[in-house]
Amino acid sequence: MNKVCSPYFDPDFDTLLERIYGPPCRVTIDNESMEGCTVVKVDSINKQGLLMEVVQVLTDMNLQICKSYISSDVGSWFMDVFHVRDEHGNKLTDQKVINYIEQAIGKSKGSSSSSNNNNTSTMSKSSYSNNNMVIPYVEQHTAIEMIGADRPGLFSEISAALVDLHCNIVEAHAWSHNARLACVAYISDQSTLSPIDDPCRLASIEDHLTTVLRATKNPNEGGGTNHPDVKTSEFLGGEGTMTTVERRLHQLMLSVRDFEDPSMEMGRKRMVTIDICEEKGYSIVGIECKDRPRLMFDTVCTLTDMQYVVFHASISSHAGYAFQEYFIRHIDGYALDTAGEKERVIKCLEAAIERRVCEGVRLELCADNRVGLLSDITRVLRENGLAVVRADVETHGQKSVNAFYVRDISGNDVDIEYFSKSMKREMGSIVTLHVKNESTTSSNQTSHLSFGRKLRSGIERLSHGFMP
Repeated sequence: MNKVCSPYFDPDFDTLLERIYGPPCRVTIDNESMEGCTVVKVDSINKQGLLMEVVQVLTDMNLQICKSYISSDVGSWFMDVFHVRDEHGNKLTDQKVINYIEQAIGKSKGSSSSSNNNNTSTMSKSSYSNNNMVIPYVEQHTAIEMIGADRPGLFSEISAALVDLHCNIVEAHAWSHNARLACVAYISDQSTLSPIDDPCRLASIEDHLTTVLRATKNPNEGGGTNHPDVKTSEFLGGEGTMTTVERRLHQLMLSVRDFEDPSMEMGRKRMVTIDICEEKGYSIVGIECKDRPRLMFDTVCTLTDMQYVVFHASISSHAGYAFQEYFIRHIDGYALDTAGEKERVIKCLEAAIERRVCEGVRLELCADNRVGLLSDITRVLRENGLAVVRADVETHGQKSVNAFYVRDISGNDVDIEYFSKSMKREMGSIVTLHVKNESTTSSNQTSHLSFGRKLRSGIERLSHGFMP
């Protein structure tokens, strides 16, 4: 019998690339180095949109990013450090949460599963996420998005229209900024509570809602920037990943050009500046504004969706103010080279910062869930002269949890006592009504030497040796 010889394969060959370049993604979570926060370090092969994916994972977990240092300019390698706290301002101590962050960030990089994942908690993302995540709802309900010009009572009219169309609103999120509205809602059939997939019925819903939105259209406005649009959507992001509701709302507001505000006062202090790092061909975007949760998500999301790549960045906060510095180029490799492009980036970033800032009254209402509940609540708001600036509506089992940012249509202070009595009289099923006044007072902005300025000088010193 002839002896058959098989070719020899070195068993170390499979790990050769990893030994040369390192693992595709390495996530380290350190609770020892810093006293007041947890340090999350990410080392990974770089790709377009990677920073957005990492920031989105941390934001979806309701983590506060108090500092961050980013570099992705050497050898196509992404190196990032985040100083984070939980929503209560504490370190991350739950091992399941830590395991999930490691798994989620590793998965977002497209890294292959390893034996380490066997010891990682397999809890679903919705176990830790709040209303940002669309994944649990896409298959169970029909997603519909709306954009157009805003007016007092519009969100209430949208809610009432969906009830008239025999739709049950499972979840809804709406932002209003610079007289524009963007809304994402998850709906089901009122009688069967199943997704609505009949094309004719979906077309009817879209037409009806478009009519509601079109009533705001001012025929004297030029350019059609406030042209209403309603469509069902799966919110698919790049490479088949799901886009969160908040990112989709940013995209919708950008598409409706909410960064254009003719009434903006001249001479106001800008929150965003743009400089040039000539040695390396970067545009340097500097942001100084009041600090708040999700600020980094909002700015990184906007830069990413505007097709800019972040090569270096530093983020920090001091005395209630945030300081962010991004070294960017357009996806085509060029820095911002025209005054018009710079002005557009500045306006879009400032709009992204302002969209989530709602100075006024936050109303939190919890009630037994039922069809038409949102329509009834928003009707009471409208009848009391309150306009909804932002809304987050969720369903948790048999309860409906609603959060509204409202302002008085006439510009007066909201009469909380009168409104509370009116709401409880009209809505007997309301379990809790919590009111929080989130009006902010102005404060002097403090000077701050950011780490990014040191980073800039370091890049300029090294540029002669590492010029691409």
